Amino acid sequence: MLKKSELKSFLDFKVEQYNTPEFIESDPVQIPHLFSKKEDIEIAGFLTATIAWGNRKSILKNATSLMELMESSPYDFVMNHQDEDLDSLENFVHRTFNGKDLQYFVRSLKNIYSRHQGLEGVFTKYAERDSLQGSIHQFKKVFFEMPHLSRTEKHVSDPMKNSAAKRINMYLRWMIRSDAANVDFGIWNQLNAAQLSCPLDVHSGNTARKLGLLKRKQNDAKALDELDKNLRKLDPKDPVKYDYALFGLGVFEKY
Repeated sequence: MLKKSELKSFLDFKVEQYNTPEFIESDPVQIPHLFSKKEDIEIAGFLTATIAWGNRKSILKNATSLMELMESSPYDFVMNHQDEDLDSLENFVHRTFNGKDLQYFVRSLKNIYSRHQGLEGVFTKYAERDSLQGSIHQFKKVFFEMPHLSRTEKHVSDPMKNSAAKRINMYLRWMIRSDAANVDFGIWNQLNAAQLSCPLDVHSGNTARKLGLLKRKQNDAKALDELDKNLRKLDPKDPVKYDYALFGLGVFEKY
């Protein structure tokens, strides 16, 4: 087991290794990187993160298809679509996320931008000083305030129901965190990296356990809280940067 100073040096080195523009080429973050307008980045990122589970090639293929269905202008499509425009989304499918789910997501996003100051506005309104997990919980309430199929709710995680909310935490990292590598966008200026939590999945979780950063066996909200506390000891201002190290070690190095 590495000493704290040795562990920090090791992980900082791995962050430098993996937090580079080359990371974009094989990661779902490449989809929002297709856009330059803030709202396009936000919506493309949110929808891509929503389907970011399973085979990476399948994620990229389906996320690209999703952008094409929205005429490569996601914000314009969301805000100006007519009901008949949603018919083109009917046959979309990624694992258990289907066309009906996507149609509701588009309607809900329009509601959020029309009535709640957009995605950034919702997360900012409910943010706590050192955490966004309660904000995710409140976001889910806002997101599903319109009539919807109950099955669609499973595609937005809730930390208050003990979910690690991996995909939303990844999305929030994309939107909020900023550094010279420009993998993450840093376009939400009302929030800061110190509030972020690591996108905890099987890869980052297993690596964290091997490094002594996590003892809990399940990858749930309690495990995320434990990992958060330990990563904040290494860097309280930018704890989520270590996601690059944990993910890189797990996926690329089979650590």
